[in-house]
Amino acid sequence: MKGSVVAAIDQGTASSRCLLFDERGRLVSVGQKEHRQLFPRPGWVEHNPEEILQKVLEVVEEALGQAKLGVSDLAALGIANQRETTVVWDRHGGRPIYNAIGWQDTRTDRLVDQLARDGGQDRFRAKTGLPLATYFSGPKIEWILDHVEGARAGAERGDMLFGTMDTWLIWKLTGGPRGGIHVTDVSNASRTMLMNLETLDWDDELLELMKVPRAMLPAIHASSEVYGEAGGRLAGLPVAAALGDQQAALFGQTCFSAGEGKCTYGTGGFLLMNTGEQPVWSTHGLLTTVGWQIADQAATYALEGSIAVTGALVQWLRDNIGLIASASEIETLARTVDDNGGVYVVPAFSGLFAPHWRSDARGVIAGLTGYTTKGHLARAVLEATAWQTREIIEAMNVDSGHDLRVLKADGGMTADNLLMQLLADCLGVPVVRPMVAETVSLGAAYAAGLAVGFWPSVESLRANWHKAAEWLPSVDPEIRERRYRKWKKAVARTLEWVDDDDE
Repeated sequence: MKGSVVAAIDQGTASSRCLLFDERGRLVSVGQKEHRQLFPRPGWVEHNPEEILQKVLEVVEEALGQAKLGVSDLAALGIANQRETTVVWDRHGGRPIYNAIGWQDTRTDRLVDQLARDGGQDRFRAKTGLPLATYFSGPKIEWILDHVEGARAGAERGDMLFGTMDTWLIWKLTGGPRGGIHVTDVSNASRTMLMNLETLDWDDELLELMKVPRAMLPAIHASSEVYGEAGGRLAGLPVAAALGDQQAALFGQTCFSAGEGKCTYGTGGFLLMNTGEQPVWSTHGLLTTVGWQIADQAATYALEGSIAVTGALVQWLRDNIGLIASASEIETLARTVDDNGGVYVVPAFSGLFAPHWRSDARGVIAGLTGYTTKGHLARAVLEATAWQTREIIEAMNVDSGHDLRVLKADGGMTADNLLMQLLADCLGVPVVRPMVAETVSLGAAYAAGLAVGFWPSVESLRANWHKAAEWLPSVDPEIRERRYRKWKKAVARTLEWVDDDDE
């Protein structure tokens, strides 16, 4: 094995980054470039796959330049990617036949409704762990094949290839039309709504229902294995890992045992819990997904709960209400009071997500009195993230049979120390922030390094993990439960707000 560092590509929704990590899991350098967001119609979100490929190549060069290293110094390359975003391209020419359709895109709503007519939203949950939603890749593939001239005929002939962003990048990096490797990993495949969670293979019934030819699908491989070697500027570099971004964060947080979990706090929140080697089917509206698979080992599964509005609520307070001038000011304002003064903010801006799933809900501010100040409102905004996290964790604990004992937190919002304390107080468990905050990229690097022997085992990765800070619960349990009861009353006030004749 050669190389002193491992490279991770984090191909995200807004930008692509390359981060280099040393043997101790420390960040060596980072390169980052944004790509264009394309909105051709309301509800449509697209990216240019070739632009993203070019940005990826540029950020690798940038990261190497910063560290004064060359390709020969890299032991391996791992990829973490925005999930569900869908690309279809010509096998022979190597060019996309349409822009990448983003995970947020809602153009497939009619296709999804048609699929739900026979069996409802949970029609495929027993096979895929997922509800029927525009979020996932299967219906996006069907839309492209039905709306791009010649696409379906080409797919039937075997001339078209599909991939999420990991697949597109791996195929292009390893040669493209000249021998490119057409693969995805189990974590990304589990987000297409086309893979059977138990067989870890494409499901013929789902392919037929969504009219997706099997010939265009990538081979499903483990998350940590050498898929092939890159060519061109990166010639000889082993491409050795692929993970959906949130699964990569779970891996980077070294949540390797069942019952361990993390939450990534950004615009929204993504909470994942390792559930071990068997899929756990949620009865509380959570997603069942593959966490990862290392080489020829058994797959590790996870439960996932998404919180739609976390950091976005702080942005709303800043941009729409004007109560703060910058997001960082909310902590200072919230510290001007000792508690929320009885105020609760439920940010059901587009309905309630897991575990409620109520599209008729809308946001409320409850408990206002003449005593209320802007400090109380700021504190209630932060507490909204904590209470929403508790709702997800309670659902996960019941579904999984494991009680989360520590929450590992990452993402931009973890810079708010008061929020971290509020999380510990509302959850009643310790909250820890890792030394290396770039857990998505670190997870991709770890998986790639394991595949080439840069790290010998997952135990060695645990030894790399160090906490930067820890917050312990400081609230009397009786007070915590009383406040949670009030939160649930506030949530109840959001329901049935949307009427049939609303515009």
